[in-house]
Amino acid sequence: MRKKSIEIAVGFFVLIGFICIGYLTVKFGKMEIISDDTYTLSAKFQSVSGLKTGAQVEMAGVQIGKVSSISLDKERMVADVKMKIRKDLKLTDDVIASVKTSGLIGDKYIKISQGGSDEILENNGEIIETESALDIEDLISKYVFGGV
Repeated sequence: MRKKSIEIAVGFFVLIGFICIGYLTVKFGKMEIISDDTYTLSAKFQSVSGLKTGAQVEMAGVQIGKVSSISLDKERMVADVKMKIRKDLKLTDDVIASVKTSGLIGDKYIKISQGGSDEILENNGEIIETESALDIEDLISKYVFGGV
């Protein structure tokens, strides 16, 4: 009888350990399975070369969200970027989204510059003002081949 109660107690603690490991994996992996405290915004860019899903969205150097998907808008032939933004931040309808590079050859991210409007973007809203990524290869080829 005593051996069976010890086995049940050990099994219980092993189960609790697996639950804790699963919870920490979800939290440290920044997966939003348990709670979703973000809202979605989209923006259309002429070029997002180098930008990847999961890239940071920053405002004033602080991460406020991440890129959730990148697709091609087949009607306008532009890149459609969907971003998950923290719910505690309310962005106005005149914000500017820019594709930037961290460092000289670093990762691409989206920088949000706040505007002065009073109209707040709602969930599934669209950022109208965008600035595409600066293409270094294009600039170099224009310089080398006399396009400047």
